Amino acid sequence: MTPLDSDSIADYLLDHPHFFEEHAELLGRIRLTSPLLGRAISLQERQMEILREKIKVQELHMADLMRIAQENDEITSKFQSWTRSLLLARNDSDLPQTLSGNLQSIFNVPQVTLRLWNIDEKHNGNWFTATVSEDARIFANGLTTPFCGPNNEFEAAGWLEDATSVKSISMLPLRVGAAPEAFGLLVLGSPDPSRFSAEMGTDFLTRIGETASAALACLLH
Repeated sequence: MTPLDSDSIADYLLDHPHFFEEHAELLGRIRLTSPLLGRAISLQERQMEILREKIKVQELHMADLMRIAQENDEITSKFQSWTRSLLLARNDSDLPQTLSGNLQSIFNVPQVTLRLWNIDEKHNGNWFTATVSEDARIFANGLTTPFCGPNNEFEAAGWLEDATSVKSISMLPLRVGAAPEAFGLLVLGSPDPSRFSAEMGTDFLTRIGETASAALACLLH
């Protein structure tokens, strides 16, 4: 007779799902070692342990999903408040300050500023039209997604009020639709080195950049 190995027994039980119904007395006689209790328990007790473990994992997963949903609701609410403030801006000249100031306060960003170029001459002399180097413009043109990472003495970091304290930075290109050239740069800075990191997702920042671009496009000549 060919000796049975564990795989053969497992296959047999899978092929005969009613085995333990027909031999119910075995359920109480089979003893397994419990990794939780550290002693031998019946097959039925072990099944209950496994079921409780699965329920615990599902509960943790559900709690994590609820936490993410709550965070997303909070972000959506903040984004709506910020967008509403842009719609309520009294005139074009107020728009850059409204945009950056409310972005800073609503999303609790330590420092926010922006620079625009190629805009209507009537806005010359405003803080947001201060001189920007050609290198900075080329850098903005090359950004297809927001930049997030350490402040490596970027020119744009120098536009912030307290540039020396900035350890991490995010730079969002401002452009009309899919235009190859940007007309500005929105800059977010933080003294926290981990606030804006290269590993963070940029989907939400992309939406901020797109909304800011749409709002500020009215300043273009």
